[in-house]
Amino acid sequence: MMRAPFDSDDAPELQDVLDALDDEGCRSIIEALDEPMTAKDIADESGVPLSTTYRKLDLLTDAALLEERAVLQPDGHHTTKYEVAFEEVVIQLGEDRRLDVGIARPPSSTDERLETLWAEVSKET
Repeated sequence: MMRAPFDSDDAPELQDVLDALDDEGCRSIIEALDEPMTAKDIADESGVPLSTTYRKLDLLTDAALLEERAVLQPDGHHTTKYEVAFEEVVIQLGEDRRLDVGIARPPSSTDERLETLWAEVSKET
C-alpha cells in the first residue's frame, strides 16, 4: 500500500521514530539509501533479507523517515522506490515537559513534487 505523500509534512509519533531508529535493520537501510531504490535493491545493498526489508520499510515510512514513490517505467508500468525523507531528527523537551520530535526534511525538486502528485492521482484512479 502506498503511503500518502501529502501527509509527509505531518509530525510523526515520537514512539514510531524511536522504534525505527532503535532497530538495527532500519538503520542499515537508512545507511544504504544514498539514492532512491526499490525494496530488492535496498535488501541487496543493506544486507537485510528481502522479507525483513519490507517490514523495516513499513516501520520507516510509518515514522515518516522514508518516503515511497511510484516511478513510471517506459513500458507504462510503475515501480516503487524508497528514499530517505529527513536530514535531521530532533527530540526536544517542550514547555509542558513532554518530549516532542521534529524532522528537518530536504527541499523537494519540481520533479519530486510532480511524482508526488502523480502518486496521489494514481491512488484515486
